[in-house]
Amino acid sequence: MRHTPWLAFAIDRSAKTPVFEQICAAVRDRTISGELTEGTRLPPTRAFAVELGVSRSTVVTAYEQLVAEGYLSSLTGSGYTICATGQVELPAHRTPPGPEQEGEQPRKPVPFEASQPDMRLFPHRQWAKAVSRVCRTNPQSMLVSGALFGNYKLRQAIAAHVAEWRGIQASAHQIAITAGSTDALEICMRALTAKGDTIGLEDPGYMPARSFAQAHGLSQIRLEIDGNGARLPPDGTKPQLVMLTPSQQYPLGGAMSPGRRLEFIRWAKANGTWIVEDDYDSEFRYAGRPIPAMAGFDRLNRTIYIGSFSKIFSNSLRLGYVILPETLLEPFRTTLMRFGIKASYLPQQALSEFMVSGEFYRHLRRVRRIYAERRKYLIDRLTADFSDVGTFQDHQAGMQIVLHLNDRWTDTVIAQRAAEKSVEVQALSEMASDKCACNGLVLGFCGYQQEEMAAGLAVLRSCFDQA
Repeated sequence: MRHTPWLAFAIDRSAKTPVFEQICAAVRDRTISGELTEGTRLPPTRAFAVELGVSRSTVVTAYEQLVAEGYLSSLTGSGYTICATGQVELPAHRTPPGPEQEGEQPRKPVPFEASQPDMRLFPHRQWAKAVSRVCRTNPQSMLVSGALFGNYKLRQAIAAHVAEWRGIQASAHQIAITAGSTDALEICMRALTAKGDTIGLEDPGYMPARSFAQAHGLSQIRLEIDGNGARLPPDGTKPQLVMLTPSQQYPLGGAMSPGRRLEFIRWAKANGTWIVEDDYDSEFRYAGRPIPAMAGFDRLNRTIYIGSFSKIFSNSLRLGYVILPETLLEPFRTTLMRFGIKASYLPQQALSEFMVSGEFYRHLRRVRRIYAERRKYLIDRLTADFSDVGTFQDHQAGMQIVLHLNDRWTDTVIAQRAAEKSVEVQALSEMASDKCACNGLVLGFCGYQQEEMAAGLAVLRSCFDQA
C-alpha cells in the first residue's frame, strides 16, 4: 500500500466555498491529473485535520463525500484509498466563461433589425407572478401535454383576444398552439399541399415562406404588390394556397384595401383554394384600432389565420397560434400527429394566466405607446437627414419603415457598408424576385431607444456620404 505525502494545499478562509468542499476539490483535481494514483492511501483524518487547522469532522465529511462519488474507498482499519479513475465519472474540462456567458446578459440590440421587439421592456415581475401562480395552483398543467392543439385555457384566452382585437369569431377547439408564426406557416404547407403543388407568395415578401415552399418542393407564383395590396394570382394559375399579410404587408407596409380582400375571398371560394393570413404585427397600429382581419370578413370559411406572441410579448418564448376553419381540423390534427409538435407546453398555462389577469394588455398598451414615440423619432430623422437619398411612406402601423432609395444608390451596397460598421439594415431587393424594381432599406425601430437609433442613423448617413 502506497502512502501519499501530505496534500500540498491550503484552506482559503475568505472563500465562500465550504472547507469540506475545498478538500474534496483538491483530492478530485489530483486524482484526475494522475498525481494521486489507484491504491494511494490518504492521510489519516485526525492528522490531516491538525495539518489543515480544521476540525476532524470536516475532514471526515470530505472523505465520506469522495467515497460517495467513487473517488475513494474505505475499509475498516485501512483508512481511505484512491479508487481506479475508470470507476469515476470524471467531470468535463471547464472552459472559462466567455463574454456571452457572464451573467447571461441579453444580446445588445443592433439598429435597425426589422420586426424586433425591445425585450428590455419585458414585464419580468408580472410574468414571474403568473408562473408562480400556476406552480402553486396547477403545476402539472405546465408539464403534462393533454391536447394535441395545446393548452385549452390558452386557446380560450386567444379566442377572446382575437374576437375583441381582430373581429374573428372562433371557438377554442379551432385554435392550435404553434412554435411561432413560422412554425404555423410550415404546418399549413404540410397539411394543405403536396410536392409539385403551386403556392402564391407576396413579392416582395417574407423570405422564410419562400424557403419553406422550396424545401417542400412547391412551385411559387409571384403576387405583386400595388396600392391596394397583393394582386390576385394571374389568370390561368390555380395555386392550392396563397399566403398574405393583409393587415400590414411585409415588408413594404400598408393594409390591403377592403375591395381587394373581398376579391381574394371570392376567388378562393370559386377555385376551392385556401388563404393563409399571416397577421404578424397587427396590434401595432398607432392611429385608431387595429384593422379587422381578413379571416373575420371571411368568417373562417376559406381563410386560415396565423398570429404570434413574438412581436407583442417575447421573441424567446416562441409561441404562436393558427385559427382553422372547421373543415380543416382533421387534416391539421393528422399533420401534427405525423410530424410532431414543436410548441413548448411549459409556458402555455402561464401565458393564459397572464392574458386572463389583464397583464398582457397592460404590457401591450405600454409597448404601443413607446414604439409610437420611437416611430415618430425615426420618421422625423429620416425627413430631416435623408430626404436627399430617398423617400418613405408612413402607414402609421408596423414595426419597420422602408426607405426607398433614389437610383444613384444601391441598397445592397449601402447595407453591406453599414454592416461593416455594425449597423444592421436589410436590403429590400433581397426580398424580391425582381431585384431591379425594389431598391430600398428596411429599418426596424421598435427594439431601439432613441439614442441607439441616433448613433445608428449617424453611421448610416456616413455610408451614403462616403458612397
